[in-house]
Amino acid sequence: MASQPTPCSLSAAVSAWADQLNRVAALDDPARVASLFDEDGHWREALALTWSLTTLSGRQALATPLARGLANARATAFRIDEKRSPPRMVERAGVRAVEAILKFDTETGEAAALLRLRVLPGGDVSPTAWTLHTALEAIRGHDEETLRARREEPVYQREWNGPNWLDRRNIASRFDDREPTVLIVGGGHAGLSVAARLNQLGIDNLVIDPMERIGDNWRKRYRALKLHNQFHSNHLPYMPFPSTWQRYLPKDRIANWFEAYVECMDIHFWTRTRLTRARRFNRSEQPDRALGDHWEAHVQRADGTERVLRPRHIILATGVSGAPKIPDIPTLDRFAGKVVHSGAFADGAAWRGKPVMVVGTGTSAHDVAQELHGQGARPVMVQRNPTMVVEIEPSAQLYDGVFLGEGPSIEDRDLINTSMPLPITLQGHRSLTSQAREQDRPLLDALEKVGFRLSSGVDGTGWPYLFRSRGGGYYFNVGCSNLIASREIGLIQYDDIASFEATGARMKDGSLVETELIVLGTGYHGLEHTVAGFFGDEVAKRVGPVWGFDPDTAELRNMWTRTGQPGLYFTGGAFSQCRAYSKYLALQVQAQELGLLESGSAH
Repeated sequence: MASQPTPCSLSAAVSAWADQLNRVAALDDPARVASLFDEDGHWREALALTWSLTTLSGRQALATPLARGLANARATAFRIDEKRSPPRMVERAGVRAVEAILKFDTETGEAAALLRLRVLPGGDVSPTAWTLHTALEAIRGHDEETLRARREEPVYQREWNGPNWLDRRNIASRFDDREPTVLIVGGGHAGLSVAARLNQLGIDNLVIDPMERIGDNWRKRYRALKLHNQFHSNHLPYMPFPSTWQRYLPKDRIANWFEAYVECMDIHFWTRTRLTRARRFNRSEQPDRALGDHWEAHVQRADGTERVLRPRHIILATGVSGAPKIPDIPTLDRFAGKVVHSGAFADGAAWRGKPVMVVGTGTSAHDVAQELHGQGARPVMVQRNPTMVVEIEPSAQLYDGVFLGEGPSIEDRDLINTSMPLPITLQGHRSLTSQAREQDRPLLDALEKVGFRLSSGVDGTGWPYLFRSRGGGYYFNVGCSNLIASREIGLIQYDDIASFEATGARMKDGSLVETELIVLGTGYHGLEHTVAGFFGDEVAKRVGPVWGFDPDTAELRNMWTRTGQPGLYFTGGAFSQCRAYSKYLALQVQAQELGLLESGSAH
C-alpha cells in the first residue's frame, strides 16, 4: 500500500522545488529549467513573465521561453504563500498530485504561481513539476490596496454645503469635463466584472448598453430562465452572492443584483446608449496631441442625440456571440406564419393551444420549447445536428468541481481554475463525460428511443469544450429532455423535411407537420461580425477570429488580451471566466497607462 504524504512532507517537497527554481531563475538556461519539469510538463502564463496569456506543453517546448521569461522579468523569491491555501493532495484529470500556491516577485510587481507535483506510485512526491502556472497579481506601487488608501476621503468635510459623495458620483458619471480612459461596450456580467476591476485600479471607465434598465439583458428574457450551473462559480468580483440564495439563480434575481452591483461598485453606467461606430486615431493624426492614441467613438443616447467619446481603450463585452445566425433554410420563405430567432423570443403565452416549431436542439432551443409547453402551446423540435444532453444534477456540475464544496477561497479557486492547461483539462473532461453518460444512461436511452441524436462533444470532451470552441451544441436537462422522451414535446429530424409550406413542414413521407410559429434556435455568428459593424472590415480583419482556441497558444483567441488592433479588447464567457480573467485584462490596461506595456498584439 502506498504511503500517504503528510502536510509537512508536502510543504517540504514544494519548497525544495521552489528552491531549485530560485537557483536557476536568473540564468536564462533552458537545460536547467527543463530539468525541473516532467517530460510531459506544462507551463501556463498569465502576464507575470511575458505580458501574455499562453500555454506551452512538453518539457522541451516550454524550457526556452520559460527560462527567458524568468530572466527577463527578474523573477525571484519563489516560496509558499502562507496567506493562501496550503499545499494539499488533489486529483486532477485522474492524476494524484500535490497542488500548491506560491508567490514570487518580478521587476514589475507581485505574482502568484500554482505548482503541481505528481505523487508517484509508492507515495513519494515527484521532484519535477507536472504543471506550473505563473500569474501577475499586482503592479508594484499600484496595487489595489495602495490605490484604495490613496482614494480614502477625510472623516468629514469642513464645508458642509459643498458637494457630497452622491453629488460627486453623479457629476462624474456624466463625463461632462473629461473623457473615459476605457469605454466598455456591454453591461452584462462581463462588462461589469472588468469595470469593477478597473475602478479598483483607479482607471476611469464608462459602461454603455442599449437596455433601458441595468440587468435587462437577463430581466427581459423568457420567464422561466435560471442559470444552469450552481451559483458557487458565478460570483462577480469583490461582491459574492449571499450564501442564503438558492443554488440555481433565477433571471430576475441576477438582473436585480446587477443593479445593486453597479451602485455598490461605483460603476459609471449609461443605459439606453449604443455604440454606432468608432475609429482609431494615432497621436500624429490629431491637432490636440495631448490626447495621444485614442478612439473616436460615436454613441447614440436615448433622446436620439449623439455623443463623441475619446477613450484610449475600448473593451467589447457584448458576449462571445455576435448577431443571430439565420441559416439559409430552403423553402422557408414559403411559410406564411411568423418566424423569429430565439434571441427575440420572450414569452410563450401568446401561443397557447397552437402548434409551434423550434428549429435546433441547443440550450436556447430546449428552453424555448419548454417555455412554450409550459404555456400550453404544442411545440415540435427540429433536430439538425447531434446534441450533447447532460442531466443538470449531478452530471452537469461535475465539470465545476473546483468551485463546489468546502475549501479554498474564491480567489484561490479562480487561480486553480485558470492554472489548468488545455490538454490536462480535456483529459479530465473525457473522464467526466464518460462518468456523466453512465449516470445519465436512463435519460439518454429514452431520448435515443424517440430518435434524438446524441453527442459527447469533441472527441468525448463534453460540454465545456463545446462552449469554448463553438459556443453551443449542448443542453443541461432542466426538464425538456423528459418532455421529449415522453413525446409531450414532438421531435423531427431536419433531414426528414422535404420542404416548407404555408402552414408548416412537408415531410419526405408525405405528411404535414403544421405550425403557426417557427422559432430559430440556430445560434449566433462569431464576434467578427460585431467588430466589422462597429469598427469596419479592416479592423475586423486585423483582429481575426474571436473565441475558439488558438492552436499556437492553446488559449481562447483574442480574449482578455491585447489584440491585433491596438486599444481593442474582448471579454465574455461564463461568470467564472469573466471574474478571473477580468483581473488580467485590467492589469494590461493599467500597465499601458503606466507606460510599462505597449498596445497591440501580445503575440
